Amino acid sequence: MAADLFERESPYEPLASRLRPASLDEYVGQSHVVGSDAPLRRALDAGQIHSLILWGPPGVGKTTLARLIANYVDARFISLSAVMAGVKEIREAVERGKQAQAEGRKTLLFIDEVHRFNKSQQDAFLPYVEDGTFVFVGATTENPSFELNNALLSRAQVYVLKSLTDDELLTVIQRGLAVEGIQQDDIEPLKALVQAADGDARRSLNLLEQALQLNGQTPLTEDDVRAVLVTSFRRFDKGGEAFYDQISALHKSVRGSDPDGALYWFCRMLDGGCDPLYVARRLVRMASEDIGNADPRALSICTDAWEAQERLGSPEGELVLAQAVAYIACAPKSNAVYTAYKAARKLVQESPSYEVPLHLRNAPTKLMASLDYGAEYRYAHDEQGAFAAGENYLPQELSDVLFYHPTDRGLEQKIGAKLEHLRYLNQTSTQQRYGHDAIHGSGQTTGDEEL
Repeated sequence: MAADLFERESPYEPLASRLRPASLDEYVGQSHVVGSDAPLRRALDAGQIHSLILWGPPGVGKTTLARLIANYVDARFISLSAVMAGVKEIREAVERGKQAQAEGRKTLLFIDEVHRFNKSQQDAFLPYVEDGTFVFVGATTENPSFELNNALLSRAQVYVLKSLTDDELLTVIQRGLAVEGIQQDDIEPLKALVQAADGDARRSLNLLEQALQLNGQTPLTEDDVRAVLVTSFRRFDKGGEAFYDQISALHKSVRGSDPDGALYWFCRMLDGGCDPLYVARRLVRMASEDIGNADPRALSICTDAWEAQERLGSPEGELVLAQAVAYIACAPKSNAVYTAYKAARKLVQESPSYEVPLHLRNAPTKLMASLDYGAEYRYAHDEQGAFAAGENYLPQELSDVLFYHPTDRGLEQKIGAKLEHLRYLNQTSTQQRYGHDAIHGSGQTTGDEEL
């Protein structure tokens, strides 16, 4: 008898599935893609359909939109997951598409997580997209520029889907309550669900369903919501698009001397589960790339913060990282060393392997000394001011090359003054060597005593 009851019991269907819209007019969000004046909506209204890629974070309606498009143009809908599908499933989908094509009907082949297919698997779809066997619709959370091959991208229009706004999520949650037959007058608990969902409609409905199961399908209270919000699940996805977007935002905030923005993105990354040691490594990079010699202390502060995080762990070490974030955001900025390094690397890669000048070579043997290795080398410490004016330390072919151009910010202002003075001494020494009386130059104030 128990078995009979089990067989008659209706299968469970999540609220998020039961609430799927039946038409584009019921679809919440993405008005820039399917709103009344949006390009895709206009094409659909004209009875036109083309292959496309839906790119966006989880829970923004990629699968739902693909189903609605198929219904809108009366196309057979075939869905595959790139995580689960293999050659057999792909061949079956192709055969079904050919059958529908022979019957004069369109087929929309939807590939969820299309970025999971390798490049060869992606290529396998191209002939069938070309001959109209099916309209190809791929969904991905990853940047198509990196994850999809150019041949597929050239045949499919990419549409970027956005996280749902708070108002849109509130609409979704209220529809979920209506489906459950619940009248909810107090919207404060719903706002807490909206905040926890973080732009993800599916997550908002899953949280709503859990809360309703806990409280016995009655109007929600803040205690009901608090009971299901045990942990925070901010969208981060280490190694994915959101990961690199947020570290980019942190780096640009530091470069832009905005400690508030830098601290916000730092905390967002930690809240999303980022390893603090990853942030520590990136801060060291920022200290060299964007501050450099304008404030050399920035590098020490960042490496010290990295060491503190390793020794203390979380959460104690995160405060030290926050201190480093704030410091480098406020520090004077210079990319002069970074620019000089790139210029030197580029020149080395593009120029011949010039020989080391003889005077810069070491002569550990008599043979090398007899070949003038080290001959005429001037030991800087024996020169006035510990500077061998007129000496050249580059290959002769590159003797006039300058890579490093200090800025007028922070300590680099003094470094620049010193280099200008040393170059003046070089110029003076060279002119005297060749018997020129006229000496042209400026910047004879060195600031050397501070360097």
